[in-house]
Formats: sequence, C-alpha cells, structure tokens
Amino acid sequence: MALPLLILSIFTIFVAYKLFQRLRFKLPPGPRPLPVVGNLYDLKPVLVRCFTEWSQLYGPIFSVYLGSHLNVVVNSTALAKEVLKDNDQQLANRNRTRQIAKFSKNGMDLIWSDYGPHYVKVRKLCTLELFSMKRLEGLKPIREDEVTAMVESIFKDCIEPENKGKALVLREYLGMMAFLHITRLTFGKRFMDSNGVIDEQGQELKGILNNGIKLGTKKSFAEFLPWFRFLFKAENEALAEHDARADKFTKKIMKEHTLARQKTGNTKNHFVDALLTLQKEYDLGEDTVIGLLWDMISAGMDTTTITVEWAMAEMVRNPRVQQKLQEELDHVVGRDRLMTEADIPKLPYLQCVTKECFRMHPPTPLMLPHKANTNVKIGGYDIPKGATVSVNVWAIARDPAVWKDPLEFRPERFQEEDVDMKGTDYRLLPFGSGRRICPGAQLAIYLVSSMLGHMLHHFTWTPPAGVKPEDMDMMEQPGTVTYMKAPLQAVPTPRLPAELFKRVAVGNV
Repeated sequence: MALPLLILSIFTIFVAYKLFQRLRFKLPPGPRPLPVVGNLYDLKPVLVRCFTEWSQLYGPIFSVYLGSHLNVVVNSTALAKEVLKDNDQQLANRNRTRQIAKFSKNGMDLIWSDYGPHYVKVRKLCTLELFSMKRLEGLKPIREDEVTAMVESIFKDCIEPENKGKALVLREYLGMMAFLHITRLTFGKRFMDSNGVIDEQGQELKGILNNGIKLGTKKSFAEFLPWFRFLFKAENEALAEHDARADKFTKKIMKEHTLARQKTGNTKNHFVDALLTLQKEYDLGEDTVIGLLWDMISAGMDTTTITVEWAMAEMVRNPRVQQKLQEELDHVVGRDRLMTEADIPKLPYLQCVTKECFRMHPPTPLMLPHKANTNVKIGGYDIPKGATVSVNVWAIARDPAVWKDPLEFRPERFQEEDVDMKGTDYRLLPFGSGRRICPGAQLAIYLVSSMLGHMLHHFTWTPPAGVKPEDMDMMEQPGTVTYMKAPLQAVPTPRLPAELFKRVAVGNV
C-alpha cells in the first residue's frame, strides 16, 4: 500500500503546484504536460528540430516541462535580445543536472557556475589571461602544427593505391586534430609520437573522454524525475567512478607541471601552467583549476570537430562555393606555399564561409541553458525563478523574416551585409551573448577558419561514388551538441605539390 500512496501523494503535490503556478504566473503557451513526466513523452530525439516545429505551433516563446522542471524556449531575435541583453543578469545562472553538477564540481568551473562573485572572478581570469590576444598569438604555432599534421595524414591515406578515388571518413581526422590541439593547449602535451602512436597517458585521456560521452548521451529519467533517483544506484556509481578517474588523471598532470616549474622556473603558454601560476593571485581552489581545465577540453574539442565537419559537408554539397573559395585561396596564397593564419584577414570569402557555417550549423543549437535567479518577464510572459530558458539559435538561423533564403548555404550574404558573430547581433549567436558569452570565441574562429582554409587549399572534395550532393544525409545526431547523424564521407583530390603536405612541427610552446 505504501507505494500507491506515495505515487498518489506525488501526483497530488504536482497537480497542486502546477495549478498554483498557472494561477500566479502568466506562463508561455506550450504542449500540455502530464503529471510527473511533463512533456517527456512528447519529445522527439533531435530536440532543436522538435522545438522549432513547436515554435511554429505555439509561437516564438513556449513552455515545455522536462519532468516537473519548467523550460522556456525562445525562437526569435527579439526574444533572444530580451534574454541575453535586457534581462541578462536575471537569467545568468545555470541549470545543473545531477550529472553536470558532478562533472563541474557543483559549478566551481566557469561554464556551469551560477552568476556571482565566483563567476566574475573566473571569467576575468579567462578573459585577461587564458584567452588574451597575447596568449592566443603565442599558441598559434600549435594550431598550425596540428592543422598541417591533419592535412599530412589525409594526404598519406588518400594517395595509398588501395584508397585511390575512395571516400574518407572526415570525422576521424577532424576528431584527432581537435584532440591533439586542445590537449596541447590545456595540458601542454602531445600524446602522440612521430609514428602516430598515442602514448599511455593519451590512451587514458581518450578513455576518460569516451566514457564521458557515453555517460552524457545516456539520458536518464533520474535527471528529470528526482523523486526516483534512488532507483538509479548503478548510474550514480558510474558517475562517481568517472569523476574520480578524471580527477586522478588531472592531478597527475598538475603535479608534473608543478615539479617542472620548480626545477626550471619556466612557465609555458598552455592553460595548466597558466592556472597553476595564477592560482594564488586569483584565489582558485583545486576544484576550480580542475573544472576549468575540463571546461577547455569539453568546449574546445567537440565544437571544433562538429563545425568543420558540417562546413566540409556544405563544401561537398555546394561545389560552386568550394570553387569560389579555392579561387580566392589561389589568388591570395598561391599554390607554392602553405596558407597561414596571417592570411585569414586577406581571405574575406573564407571568413564569409566560416560565418555561414556557424549560422546554419551552430554546434550548440539551443545554446547552454540559462536559469532565472528571480521572477522575470520575457515576451510579455512570466518566467518564474528557477525556470530554465533556452535560446533556439538554430530556429533563428532558419527564420525567413530574418534571413533571405535561410535554408540555402550562401556565404555571399555576409558580403552584402556585415554581421557580427560575437554576441552583438542577435541574428547570429554561435558563441552566445552577454555575461555568458564564450570567452574562447576568437580561438574557435581562428581554428575553424584555418582548418577550412587548409582543407580547401590542399584538396578538392567530392561525394563518394554514386552519391549525389543533394542526397547527402544532413540530419543532426541527438544531443546538446549536434554532430552529423551520418559521419561525413568525401573523396579528397590533392591540388598542391606533394612537398606542401608535410606537417609544420613545433616543440613545446
């Protein structure tokens, strides 16, 4: 009898609370929630497409309940401005699920911390120290090293006799490049030798990352139904084990760097040395240092791979754009030397292609969730304290009231009108805006532009044999970040002299 009574009590409390909310607040419209589970039953796997469809049914702002938690989704530039500028401070907190709370040391990092003194301090550290223009310039050799290493790897594989004319799975190359680049920036180590073999520490790191992805993509009802978390003991233990494994790895790296500095007195440009050197000045606890290091890994790895894979898919689907970009590269760079980051300001069409990709395929299409720290009004509706607000930048990018021919991949639109993508123009928000804008936006722009430029300068890309460009699968994979559901396969044809496909290696920076 106890269990039915418990369920009945929960049901009664839920109904009473929802009735109270509806009487007290004017909430945005939305699909009718069921008791306890809310709208979980009605969600489609690719949330951003589901929410975009609902915006056409319920309007540019609507409510959706994940379990008993209220989420408000905004789908227009005007409402995005209300969230990210007009009510920025009131909506600057984060909604941390049980899993995220574990990974972020309960918000002691930057990405998942609530807005307050801790966030302001850590944000200042990232802006003035980790992502300063001086440091980004100092780390440029690592970026160019890893981009050219990727190009060399693609070249070696595509000229193998058995691979002639065959398609390569680009995600394998992009993912390895992103892994090596961000781990060098973060931990100051290239976990791969000259023969392409990943060392023991690198294997352990890859194991931690793969396990994190596995845990992250395995959505648990315990996240949305907190009353039943006691039923998910195995998942709780898996989270604790993963957290301990990541901590052990990170502390070992930190100890190595501390000992190295004590011996030589030298510091490097990478993030672990910077954080350990600045730890006392900024009063950073060990959890914050570890949390920040993993922020860099999580924010810098998937997003780079995702963005460039989508961009290359668009290049394969749009040979006109690919040819036009190659003509610009040949005119500015020529075919007798490598492109460098110094060339990017002189390559306006490359910059437009990068912007168009971020417009159509933002790596976090719902942005990261904002949480109301007080009652606030958006679009004339009440957003109660504690509710989550998501900005659907994917829908904004496909809004015909904002963009002409929004479903067409047309970089020329950014030659016709200069649109900023660092948070001041609410039509294009790949990095967010306001207090929670991504501090690593410039690094991401440098890296994506460089990777695209090299891939198109070195190779011409075509679909696999028998596949028409218009038949390519352009569906997203479910998740907070949107990989292509079907990994991109494309055929590379070298277009530069063979001696230009060698890696430009640098040592520790």
